[in-house]
Amino acid sequence: MSGNSLGNLFRITNFGESHGPAIGCIVDGCPPGLQLDIDDIQKELDRRRPGTSRHVTQRQELDKVEILSGIYNGVTTGSPIAMVIKNIDHKSNDYSNIANSFRPGHADFTYYKKYGIRDPRGGGRSSARMTAPTVAAGAIAKKWLLENNNVIIRGYMSQLGKIHIPFISWDHVNKNLFYAPNIEIISKLEEYMDQLRKKGDSIGARIEIIAENIPVGLGQPIYNRLDADIAYIMMGLNAVKGVSIGSGFNCVEQLGSEHGDEIYPEGFKTNHSGGILGGISTGQPINVSLAIKPTSSIRIPRHSIDINNNPVIVQTFGRHDPCVGIRAIPIAEAMLAIILMDHFLLNRGQCG
Repeated sequence: MSGNSLGNLFRITNFGESHGPAIGCIVDGCPPGLQLDIDDIQKELDRRRPGTSRHVTQRQELDKVEILSGIYNGVTTGSPIAMVIKNIDHKSNDYSNIANSFRPGHADFTYYKKYGIRDPRGGGRSSARMTAPTVAAGAIAKKWLLENNNVIIRGYMSQLGKIHIPFISWDHVNKNLFYAPNIEIISKLEEYMDQLRKKGDSIGARIEIIAENIPVGLGQPIYNRLDADIAYIMMGLNAVKGVSIGSGFNCVEQLGSEHGDEIYPEGFKTNHSGGILGGISTGQPINVSLAIKPTSSIRIPRHSIDINNNPVIVQTFGRHDPCVGIRAIPIAEAMLAIILMDHFLLNRGQCG
């Protein structure tokens, strides 16, 4: 199976399965000399970790990362950084009833038709569990970008189902488990999620990821456009069905006189471009908006087929997120960090 590596100069390779003994990644291309320890990576994994509230999957994984190589005396050496996270709370019997049938909305059908074999335990490689190594790799990129270029990457939830979340302050984001920038709406979100969980259903979400202090000049004008690479990696995040940058789809209703960001000696007046023009960063914040679909694993019985094309009724048991958008924010932050890190190194190599 190919397609498990990402990046050019800063390159990550992801390995493992949801219910295997361990998952992990190899990070190749991290510059030497970066002060790095387990805590730098663990704090990001703890933000993504399951079982942190009643509104996410109750799978109890500690997600304790082990660093096997690439660091000496607390400093990166420039050699590949290998990291592993052991799976300790996998319950494979939860998936025995769907071993020979396909769950609607999941990759079961496509995996089986493509490879002729699939791992039904938690989805195997298609599981959101496989985003943990990505977060570990992104933690390295985040720290390098912050220390070398003062780049800050952070995200928040702007919509849960039909509930829009007005932005009040970044200070609110880390004070609730929804990553909502408005703590006044938390009780409404919790009530909605409790009702959803009782029904055995799920819901989607919209999240916003923002990178600040980006210099002018990252990206190429044709095949390695910065916005194209951002969209590419974000669509690789489980459950993402839409990516927009800047005004995104709202630009359809904007006039050219409104959408084009006017430039003054002191800088840009607006940022409808989302910090990228012609595939190259403008120096403004990069704004990325993601549409997260409802979790496909729900307790409500659904129609499907088995591997012999016979009609079946599928009911998914086990432990699942009623809204994967809640835990998607630290993952999306990591993905944006990985792409920006790669483009920083590419730009340094080309333009010094």
